[in-house]
Amino acid sequence: MQTGSALPPPRIFYGWFVVAAAFTVTLIGFGSAYSFSAFVAPLQQEFAASRGSVSLVFSLAGFLYFGLGVISGPLADRFGVRPLAIAGMVCVGAGLALAGMARSLTEVYLGYGLGVGIGAGLSYVPVLGTVQRWFLKRRGFASGLAVSGIGVGTLIMPPIAAALVELYGWRTAYLTLGAAAACVGVGMSLLLVDDPGSRGLRPDGDPIPSDKTAGTHTDAAGGARVGATVGEAIRSRMFVVLYVACVISSFGVFVPFVHLVPYAMDQGVPKSAAVLLLGAIGVGSTAGRFVLGGLADRMGRQQAMLAGFVGMALSLTIWLVSSTFWPLAAFAFVFGVCYGGWVAVTPAVVMDAFGGRHVSGILGALYTSVAFGTLIGPTAAGFAYDVTGSYTLPIASAIAANVVAAAIVASNARMTVSRPS
Repeated sequence: MQTGSALPPPRIFYGWFVVAAAFTVTLIGFGSAYSFSAFVAPLQQEFAASRGSVSLVFSLAGFLYFGLGVISGPLADRFGVRPLAIAGMVCVGAGLALAGMARSLTEVYLGYGLGVGIGAGLSYVPVLGTVQRWFLKRRGFASGLAVSGIGVGTLIMPPIAAALVELYGWRTAYLTLGAAAACVGVGMSLLLVDDPGSRGLRPDGDPIPSDKTAGTHTDAAGGARVGATVGEAIRSRMFVVLYVACVISSFGVFVPFVHLVPYAMDQGVPKSAAVLLLGAIGVGSTAGRFVLGGLADRMGRQQAMLAGFVGMALSLTIWLVSSTFWPLAAFAFVFGVCYGGWVAVTPAVVMDAFGGRHVSGILGALYTSVAFGTLIGPTAAGFAYDVTGSYTLPIASAIAANVVAAAIVASNARMTVSRPS
């Protein structure tokens, strides 16, 4: 019941609109990136390039969209999330369009690699950081829902891209995807609001007492702007453990997004079916973000992160011994669940450990670890294939990387992540 000292709560908590906007931004940014596998063969044929050289396009984009968080995160903390997200979506659209007009593989590097990479890099960390500020009790679930856009993008965009390539050619496919990405992404970015205090609310929708300033960004927002600075965070044991685990894991995590489709086609799987394997990763990833994101609020977010590393290592062993569609589909789904859970809980772990005052900046610093792994992993896998004619070494290396990452997290008995109450 409303009292005289409290503002009436809105009918629908605005935090869910922020989640919807973050979902769309991640869908477009990462869906555009992960659809690249559908373009590997056409680009190889068009520019007479090796698989390693073509894989570098994706790796450059991945390095930028994870690495730029160290810049875009602090910028969002200072200037707000909305302008960063809008600029990012414009860059994604422009990058795809420029790739469609490329006359050389170098121009694809510049268009797709820089455009999609910078665009996703400008928007990804800021929108995830903003979601963390809007929720407390359901932070794991909200974070999982927001980043499930990556899973849905992985599910729907590669088949769409493959169909467009088949019908109209790879150039028109890139131009079409670019126009759609810019229009939808910019429109949804307008819904983003930095924190609940600016709407007269605390996290989870609790009203701020009327004697508080409605637009405050301090404790009146339920602690959303309280916490460690970026410098304090990166000097902590907790940050070092997270950073080392993520950089090692990410050397192998993104190999399937580039090489699973070519691998399947090498094994005789038709292209139309091979592309569906990325969709299976997307389905699993979406499920993982919902299921593990929600379970993390109960079982502990650190434990959920550990489960993600272990699960990715186990699932990759299925890929190592598979050569037909259905075992590969089983791998793709299980891997997607574990990958999605890892991605979903990481921002919540950071918020738990370091608070919300500079959460975007801290996330940006952490995601530079993933940037280095993304730059090296898929490209090294491509060149290993060029030399050996096999993916055995890259897959085995990916398994080992996730085992080591899990061991690092498990052995850190004094991690300071707070458990949900």
